[in-house]
Amino acid sequence: MTTTTQNARTTQTSRTAGAPAGTAADAYAPEAAPRLNWAEHAPQVYKAMVRLDGAARQDLDPKLHELVKIRASQINHCAFCLDMHTKDALAAGESIERIVQLDAWEESRHFYTVKELAALELTEAVTVLTDGSVPDEVYARAAAHFEEAELAQLIAAITVINAWNRFAVTCRMTPGHYRPGQYA
Repeated sequence: MTTTTQNARTTQTSRTAGAPAGTAADAYAPEAAPRLNWAEHAPQVYKAMVRLDGAARQDLDPKLHELVKIRASQINHCAFCLDMHTKDALAAGESIERIVQLDAWEESRHFYTVKELAALELTEAVTVLTDGSVPDEVYARAAAHFEEAELAQLIAAITVINAWNRFAVTCRMTPGHYRPGQYA
């Protein structure tokens, strides 16, 4: 990132209630640097992840694929991936409303198709694995809406985004600079 971009980001203002304009209270927090540029230090792993990601997205609806990536990234608190995949979802024609409602999809079911709901439920089960397994009923609901090959691709896509999240969160990759399709 250029110094000009850094300065612009730190001098942007967001009025805080009751704080006079021009004070430190209305400046954005400074942008933290990543801990490690893991892709630079493990280039073969990065290249393998890119290939795996490309293979996992095959034959999946692009909007559904981005919704799954956003939902897993929300659960994993991955700001870098949220930045990337919300921008990619918008570029793919996804609505802002559906993206905003995604974190509360269970209360906003009417924004999604039954097939999308099954994919989101499976995404949560695979991402969290709190019971040590994906419940049979969750898997069965997904299997009812996806052909076996498509279901295998969906499971691969969920697994891959969880791996990307772990790299980004661990290395504290900085969100806010991604352009849609940048890594395509």
